[in-house]
Amino acid sequence: MGEESVGSGHAAEPGRTMPRGALRRLGEIPFLLILIGVAVGLATVGMHHFKRGSVLIAAALMLGAVLRLVLPERQAGLLAVRGRAFDVLTFVALGAGIALMAVVVPPPS
Repeated sequence: MGEESVGSGHAAEPGRTMPRGALRRLGEIPFLLILIGVAVGLATVGMHHFKRGSVLIAAALMLGAVLRLVLPERQAGLLAVRGRAFDVLTFVALGAGIALMAVVVPPPS
C-alpha cells in the first residue's frame, strides 16, 4: 500500500513494451497525416487555387492507400475501416476521382 509504480504512464524503458494507450495514439498518426493533407488541400482550394488544392487532396488520399497497404492492422489505426483490400481500393478510387476532376474540370472564373 505504501509504494506504487510511478513510471507506468511514461516512455518505455529498454526491454519493456509500450503502454497500451501509447500504442493506440501511435495508430492515429497515419490518419492524422491524411487529415492534415486534406485540410491543406481544402485551404488551398479556398485560396482560389482549385487545381493545386484538388491535387493535394488526391495525393493525401493516395498516401492513405499506401499507408493502409503497408502498415499492419494494429498500426493502421483509424485508416482500417473494413478489410485491407476494400480500404485501399476506396482510397485509390477517391484519390483518382479527385485527381481526374482536377485535370478535367476547368477552374472557376
